[in-house]
Amino acid sequence: MIYILCLYGLLNFFATLHIILYGSRPTKSLSWLLIIILFPFIGIILYIIFGINRRKFKFFKLKQTVRRRLYNESFNQELIKEYQSQFEDKTCFKLSQLMKKSSGFTTLSGNEINILQDGQTTFDTIFTALEKAKKFIHLQYYILEEGELVDKLYKVVKEKIQENVEVRILYDAIGSYSLKKNTISKFKNIGVKIFPIMPLHYGSFLFTLNYRNHRKILIIDGEIGFTGGVNISDKYINPKSDLGIWDDTHLYLNGPAVDHLHRVFIKDYYFASDKELLLTDYYLPKIKMVDDVPVQIVSSGPDSDHPSIMQQYITMINLAEEYIHISNPYFIPNSAMLESLRIAALSSVKIKLLIPRKSDSWLAKYSVLSFLEELLFLGIEVYQQKEDFLHSKLIIIDDKIASVGSGNFDHRSFEHNFETNVLIYDENVSRELTKHFIEDCDTSTQLDYESFKNRPLKMKLLEGIARFFNPLL
Repeated sequence: MIYILCLYGLLNFFATLHIILYGSRPTKSLSWLLIIILFPFIGIILYIIFGINRRKFKFFKLKQTVRRRLYNESFNQELIKEYQSQFEDKTCFKLSQLMKKSSGFTTLSGNEINILQDGQTTFDTIFTALEKAKKFIHLQYYILEEGELVDKLYKVVKEKIQENVEVRILYDAIGSYSLKKNTISKFKNIGVKIFPIMPLHYGSFLFTLNYRNHRKILIIDGEIGFTGGVNISDKYINPKSDLGIWDDTHLYLNGPAVDHLHRVFIKDYYFASDKELLLTDYYLPKIKMVDDVPVQIVSSGPDSDHPSIMQQYITMINLAEEYIHISNPYFIPNSAMLESLRIAALSSVKIKLLIPRKSDSWLAKYSVLSFLEELLFLGIEVYQQKEDFLHSKLIIIDDKIASVGSGNFDHRSFEHNFETNVLIYDENVSRELTKHFIEDCDTSTQLDYESFKNRPLKMKLLEGIARFFNPLL
């Protein structure tokens, strides 16, 4: 027993010392200290897996992270020059320049954007596009889940392979945990190159578990792209639980920006497939301008030098002059983002926040609720979607700029997940997304400050407990 206590004391000392030396924010550090104290041994393990900032602490740097940075130095991402957007509007210019320096991709003109507002429309459009593929299909999703859609995907790609179309598939090892080995073998047997991202192997488990690839990308022939928040799962077309049908926003892209979106896939595929490099004219054809929408791809992950998704959201909030519309299922802002929202609200910027009433995570649900009293006090309008589970990751400001993608408003998306957003600098697209957003708010329940402030004590306690675990989310 005395040896166990000595071991615990030693581990506790070193974990506490590490938090003091390398903690990024006081509130986050205090949360981790509390978790370590309240949960002996388990708290220390949780901190090693979920808490260590590997950007700062070199001993724990992932080999994959180092290799991915070397990839950036070896293979130039910025090859398209003639389609770069030149903004006269200062708001668009400032955000575009920041994201170029932070994430690596410039804004490209000449794109077509179609908004896909529900699962059925999204998959009808995706499968129609897949059936027209002539050269290759590159598909990457956080979740590939057994069911009708995966079966349909198998049928379509089998037909395309018989037509000599190349098919490559990436899936996240944790997000797609339900994907059966037999299903993976079926895809491999027909010639699909299919690989997991960041698989959990003995010896690397503690250092890869917390780093997930949350992207949703589909590229067809290097010319057509899809991205957003939708996974390949039947929950988007049929209610699989009391959460109902998952309500999400996805995008169809055509134009030069597809090249940049494709490069995100190519980089991930390079590492998942043991270095098959696809940076050739065959896979990256010169794409013509098809419309006039300026689009910028924002890519971020634990291999990035900067937390680009967080910087994007905070900058959009700071640049807004008239309104901010946010739709997100995991709205768990850090202190910097919360302060930006306070300043915007106190500056008379009209802010609407749409969140789900239901959640797929108890911890996330009460963490989100723990922020609402202050937001309502500031005059921010908060709406809870009544029926289905809201899964959209959307922010729009001033009829000028809109963002749709995979990035949530939480620590996990800012620091630990590989994410991709699409920034759209276009009034028409922003207004169309705003129209859908307002329609969703109109059919949702608007929270009232006085009523919410008087919610039961039990609920406040659950919120308080959940908030301590925000670093895990």
